[in-house]
Amino acid sequence: MEEDCFATQLIYGDGQFNRDGLECLIKKVNLADYGLSYAVVAIVGPQSSGKSTLLNHLFETNFREMDAYRGRSQTTKGIWIAKCIGIEPCTIALDLEGTDSGERGEDDTTFEKQSALFALAISDIVLINMWCHDIGREQAANKPLLKTVFQVMMRLFSPRKTTLLFVIRDKTKTPFEFLEPILREDIQKVEVVALSSYEEKEEKFKEEVAQLRQRFMHSISPGGLAGDRRGVVSASGFSFSAQQIWKDIKENKDLDLPAHKVMVATFRCEEIAGEKLAQLTLDEGWLALEKAVESGPIPGFGKKLSSILERYLSEYDSETIYFDEGVRNVKRKQLESKALDFLHPAYITMVGHLHSKALENFKTGVENWLEEGEGFAALVRACKEYCILEFDQGCADAFVQLAGWDASKIKEKLQRDIDAHASSFCSAKLSDLIVNYERQLSTALTEPLESLLESGERDTWTSIRKLLKRETEAALLEFLSAVAGFELDKADITAMEQKIRDYARNVVERKAREEAGKVLIRMKNRFSMVFNYGCDSIPRVWTAGKEDIKTITKEARSASLKLLSVIAAIRLDEKPDKIEKILFSSLMDGTTAPLASTTWEEVPSKDTLLTPVRCKSLWKQFKAETENNVTRALSYQKACRRKNNWVPPMWAIVAMIVLGFSELMLQLRNLDGEFRNGTVAAILSVSSRFLPTVLKIPRPPPGLPPAPQAPQQLHSVVSQSFGNQTPQPNPMPNFISESSVSSSNISSDCNEYS
Repeated sequence: MEEDCFATQLIYGDGQFNRDGLECLIKKVNLADYGLSYAVVAIVGPQSSGKSTLLNHLFETNFREMDAYRGRSQTTKGIWIAKCIGIEPCTIALDLEGTDSGERGEDDTTFEKQSALFALAISDIVLINMWCHDIGREQAANKPLLKTVFQVMMRLFSPRKTTLLFVIRDKTKTPFEFLEPILREDIQKVEVVALSSYEEKEEKFKEEVAQLRQRFMHSISPGGLAGDRRGVVSASGFSFSAQQIWKDIKENKDLDLPAHKVMVATFRCEEIAGEKLAQLTLDEGWLALEKAVESGPIPGFGKKLSSILERYLSEYDSETIYFDEGVRNVKRKQLESKALDFLHPAYITMVGHLHSKALENFKTGVENWLEEGEGFAALVRACKEYCILEFDQGCADAFVQLAGWDASKIKEKLQRDIDAHASSFCSAKLSDLIVNYERQLSTALTEPLESLLESGERDTWTSIRKLLKRETEAALLEFLSAVAGFELDKADITAMEQKIRDYARNVVERKAREEAGKVLIRMKNRFSMVFNYGCDSIPRVWTAGKEDIKTITKEARSASLKLLSVIAAIRLDEKPDKIEKILFSSLMDGTTAPLASTTWEEVPSKDTLLTPVRCKSLWKQFKAETENNVTRALSYQKACRRKNNWVPPMWAIVAMIVLGFSELMLQLRNLDGEFRNGTVAAILSVSSRFLPTVLKIPRPPPGLPPAPQAPQQLHSVVSQSFGNQTPQPNPMPNFISESSVSSSNISSDCNEYS
């Protein structure tokens, strides 16, 4: 299949640039893939001088040619473009509208200059097609043409030299001496070739054209027609370059080709960079990596991301290699920056996973290793060092060489988070230890404290202080051994010691306040024990003359008041006070003024449990609730005395003797008759008659209560009665009722105890 040259009109006759047509041709011939390995050839010359014919024979294009049989007229309008067939490397041919066109009239020079300038600006080789017979003629078509060409050349600022190839058509033997003054080597590179007449010597013409064609093979090689490649626009930027050059020419601007080259490079490099960035965002490998990193850390993340990034940067480099180096480097940095900005969130996510993993490993490691008995501070250091090293290794694996992203801030945050967790964990462990030892202290102090406070002895608070010191020091000794591995500051240890000491003291104070709330019950219990029992815990018997109830009452009340003085204040600081002396002198002896103050001398308010006013109130209530016990005891003792001193009158004694003798003789007379019915029957009959007689014997006066119960029974009844805090009569069995004890019970009890 014959190859197509894709001839397309590039610039219309009215000067409009056919952008779409050029883009279509570039895609069809894959011009963008050639980089700098391409050449552009343009031909200028008078109208109907055979320019299109020459190009068609020279490059196998199919530009429209003039029909000789229809006369000389304008065939090519504007500028046409086509690919040269069979020429290596890729070569593009431009066929320009002829000069001195009669169809354009007076405006011919404007388009003539514009098209000539355009051809010289974008072409590597410009063919100047001239008739041989016009050489040397002032008014010939070639004279204005040459003038235009060299004027245009003076306006161009380009580092490279465009090759001017003068093609002398229908050559003769006329020498070319007149060309020497104007074809200066320092302006452009000039080549001259002469061709035979196509109409008269067609075969000769074709042979010469074939020879000329060979000169266009590998024209971009050093020494070739287009060997000077300085300033060449990359093939991918050819379309934009041509458009901008034509735009500047149409606007009659000075054409600065170096600046134009930078502009083209800027446009194309930006365009290529944009394409590569768009391709990167849609890259399947990148999308898979981005999705995977959302779920957790990815091994080899840095290498994978670097590979994706470097691939697109390499493609950018290869596609922009022929553009201005300064421009492409700037645009590459911009592309790199934008690509890294796009990829950076994935890196942050990756490093975030490393941070979370390292922190979680630290938490787990500390908890697991601590169970093995390691010292806490040493454990934290070792675990932190391990986790930071693990984080550093993960960051090294995620490192992107081109990016140079720094994970130091995230590492610093990890260190802060580890320190914060270690501090929190340490505080929690220390709190647990303190709570355990506080619980231990509470258990060790509570029961002994209750016993000591209940006893209410003179040395109660001395014993409490000793107990507090002993248990506190024992707990602190164990605590200090337990926290040795924490490597705490001396100030912190001192503070925790003080906290434990304060807790122990608070246990004592709370228990003392609790006992202060039950002091009335304790006082009544104390009174009952002292009043109702002797020193050997034997119940007292209120027999006549054996018990001094007033003295016993005073002893019982003194014991209760001593208990009140013990409970009245907290005495943990070994400071002497006068509470007991004040209470006894005021409440027992009545030698001092009544208690009317709300504070005790030399006792801080924080250590006061019962104010003087409160003590007075409690004592008054105590006496009221225990007075009944004393009254009953006195009544019992008085009744016993009356019973022991009572003797019947003489007439009563005589009557009892007479009546009793008569009754006895009557029973004896009937005894013989009773025994006739049997011995058992006789005994039963005599008993039934004798018992009423015995019961008629006179009894002691009423009012004496029964004997008291055992001490243990008494204590339980008293405790139950006062525990309910309901005023009850004295629980002693001999004081249960005031009026329900019969005279017979009193008589039997008195006989029993006497």
